[in-house]
Amino acid sequence: MQTITDKTFDEERALYGSVDVMALRCRFDGPADGESAFKESRDITAKECYFNLRYPFWHVKGLKIEGGKMTELCRAAIWYSSGVEITGTKMHGIKALRECSDVKITNCDIVSPEFGWSVSDLSVKDSSVESEYAFMRSDHLFFDHMKLKGKYSFQYISDSVFTNCEFDTKDAFWHAKNVVVKDSVVKGEYLAWYCENVVFENCKILGTQPLCYCKGLKLINCTMTGCDLSFEKSDVEAEVKSSVDSIKNPYSGKIVCESAGEIILTDPEAKCRIVTEK
Repeated sequence: MQTITDKTFDEERALYGSVDVMALRCRFDGPADGESAFKESRDITAKECYFNLRYPFWHVKGLKIEGGKMTELCRAAIWYSSGVEITGTKMHGIKALRECSDVKITNCDIVSPEFGWSVSDLSVKDSSVESEYAFMRSDHLFFDHMKLKGKYSFQYISDSVFTNCEFDTKDAFWHAKNVVVKDSVVKGEYLAWYCENVVFENCKILGTQPLCYCKGLKLINCTMTGCDLSFEKSDVEAEVKSSVDSIKNPYSGKIVCESAGEIILTDPEAKCRIVTEK
């Protein structure tokens, strides 16, 4: 492996087409304002590097980023790439990850609007993400101990598992399919509308009007706080270990909860069985 140490690059496509290269403590910054530093490269390691220019890693196969920083000006940093490992890195540019596959993120600080779109086989562990639109149309996501603050997260995702996570986000999991969320806190508004085959297990769910228009929805040993107008027009099997503020016209299945502040049944097609234990 060729090692490039303590260099500064600011020209266009500075290391275009590189193969088997390590950049150590390098800076991608400067007056030439060049883009696409490592475009079309393979087997690249960037360790303790500083990225202040656009599109550094497009169409890269085999990429390791360790202990680096991507600034707000490092937009669209990683696109169309595969075999990516990112550890201990600050990713602060918009649209930092898109249309990639086989990606592992560990111990990272991510502040990136529109992060993680159309990504397949993505693992995120021990990291924080702040993103207005996060992980849209992605699949095979595996997250553990991840904190997310956002607005419209996990829309149209599929075949994913989340454990020990904290989500503070509205309109999350809309149109999601085949998803499991376990041992997590999910706070927001309008959670998981139009989802299909989504399971929440041992979760704390907080916020208004959750879980409406769902198919094959399951809640196992969950609690719900501030959840009014819940389960509207949903096919649901729910075991709720708390009260629910209100339940409105669930279509089918069974909901068991400690109590319900209000049960609204105004739709003659709503046939779900509701059991209150108190």
